[in-house]
This record gives sequence, structure tokens and C-alpha cells, in this order.
Amino acid sequence: MKLTLPENYSPTLSVLETQDAIKYIRDTFQREFAAEMNLSRVSAPLFVTKASGLNDNLNGIERPVSFDIQEIPDERIEVVQSLAKWKRYALKKYDFPVHRGLYTNMNAIRRDELLDNLHSIYVDQWDWEKVIAKTERTEEVLESTVRLIFKVIKHMEHEVWYKYPQAVCRLADDVFFIDSQELEDLYPDLSPKQRENKITREKKCVFIKRIGWPLEASGRPHDGRAPDYDDWNLNGDLLFWLPSLQCALEISSMGIRVDEESIAAQCRQSNCEGRLTFPYHRMILNRELPYTIGGGIGQSRLCMLLLNKAHIGEVQASIWPEEMIRQCEAANIPLL
Repeated sequence: MKLTLPENYSPTLSVLETQDAIKYIRDTFQREFAAEMNLSRVSAPLFVTKASGLNDNLNGIERPVSFDIQEIPDERIEVVQSLAKWKRYALKKYDFPVHRGLYTNMNAIRRDELLDNLHSIYVDQWDWEKVIAKTERTEEVLESTVRLIFKVIKHMEHEVWYKYPQAVCRLADDVFFIDSQELEDLYPDLSPKQRENKITREKKCVFIKRIGWPLEASGRPHDGRAPDYDDWNLNGDLLFWLPSLQCALEISSMGIRVDEESIAAQCRQSNCEGRLTFPYHRMILNRELPYTIGGGIGQSRLCMLLLNKAHIGEVQASIWPEEMIRQCEAANIPLL
């Protein structure tokens, strides 16, 4: 268990006021986000079959929650870890045109998550995906999409300030872009998380590009990425500085998705070419799925950021170790 306890922490909103603010932020953000991004809301699965290959393997070591069902005894069912692959399949199935997309409320269970102020076994986020042309698989399109998402989040700061002026967190005025290799070159003696904190403390909002390929000095990626959804040359993480914890807070992981060439190269790099036999992966190799850009935006994390909370348990109901609950109570951090 890892836990940061800020000195003299005093929530500016009561638990009931916080609950009202959570609903306000979630309702307002998804409405404005969908309008800006040209997205339609769809229903999404809580679980998929293992054989479909649609579940997100994350770093490849996290164990999905799985079970069988009485009516299909020979099939293993897995609770989704994210909807990165399902969304792209849904865009084809629902016949979305170019420059239109979808979003959904995604709920997941990550049983192997290491719990701390920012991480919970319960994941709630807006998963989104949008059809693009193959010629739009560019860094310029990625950055313009990031700026659009930043614009919506920045506008939410003003919305929250109007309703909860005593609680709102002041955000950066712009987003700073940097390549993960450039970041390692700047701070070669720091760990990836230390680099994130260093650059985000300075810039307040940062998008770190190209996550997945090994870096030159360390020989390891900046962070783990599954090889079969993001194109590692066209992806990244959006980070904001969180004053309450004095650290970088990842709000979104996103990217232009793999095409027929990058999925094969990344699966080779990750020693998991066996995945290329799954139905979903064969559809990409055969150019049967649309080219897309997509990602996830943490719902609880966005509430945490805009309200400057010190623990994600202040804005979501989850399960925590008894010792963490005890320490949070002593530090005036009210977990839901």
C-alpha cells in the first residue's frame, strides 16, 4: 500500500456537496465533450469472451476478472479492462462515417492494481473512438485532438468555478507537447514517473507522446502499452499538475490506433504474435476495420483534478485496505 497524506488537508466541500459536484461535472463534461468531438453515446459491454481478443491486455500481466456462464459452459468470459478494441469494432458494426465517433461510460475491475491516492481497482472513464481517414494517421491530427480535449477540460474549470468557487482547481492555460524520448534525454537520471512529475510541475499540463517503444538510454518504454490498439508512434498521455498531492495526474491515455503494419510490428516487439490469430486482429490485418483515433478520460480523476482532491476515494466508492481507511480518516481525507 502506498499513500500520500498532505499536511493540513482540509476539503472545501462536504461529502454531500462533493456528491453534487461529481454529478454536475460528469453530466456537464460528457455533454460538452460529445458536442465538441462529434460523438454519439452508445451502450457498451461489461464483459467479453476471452476468445474474441477484444479485451484490453494492458501491460500483459494484469489478470482480468473471469468466469463462466451456465448457458455457454465452454466459453471463458472476462470483465473488460478497457474498451480500446471493442470501440473500433463497434464503429464498423454500427456503420459510423468518417469524422463521426462514439463514447460510452466504461466501468472496469482491475484486480491487480496497486492501490494509492490515484489508483483504485474500480475504473470509471469515458471511452471514446472516432473514425478517421488513413491519410489522417498523423501527429498533427493527434495533437489537434489533444488540444480539443484540453479545451473542454479547461472550460470545465470555468463551469466548476462558477458553481463551486471555493473548491475549483486552477489549470494551465495551454498544453505542452513532448516526446517520451525527448523527456528521457532531458532527465536521464530520473525514473519515468519522476520525469512526469518534473515536467508537469513546470508546465502544469503536458502531453507525453510516443509511448510503447523502448527508449534509448534505459532500453525500456516510458510506460507499458498493449501492442494491439495504440500505434506507439502516434499516442500519448495527457497529464495535469494536481496541487493537493504535488504530483502529475494522468487524465487521459489516447492515440491513433494501429493499422495493418503497426499491429504486426508491435506484436513482434512484444513477443505476442500469437494474438494476430484472434478475429479482431485478423480484421485489422485484412483492413476490415475503420482507421480510428480514441482513448479514455478518467471520470473520477477529472473530478479529483477539478476539485483538487487528495484521494480518488473522495470521488468514487471502491474498496480500500483497512489501514488506508484508518490513515485517511486521521488525515481528514473522507473516503466515500
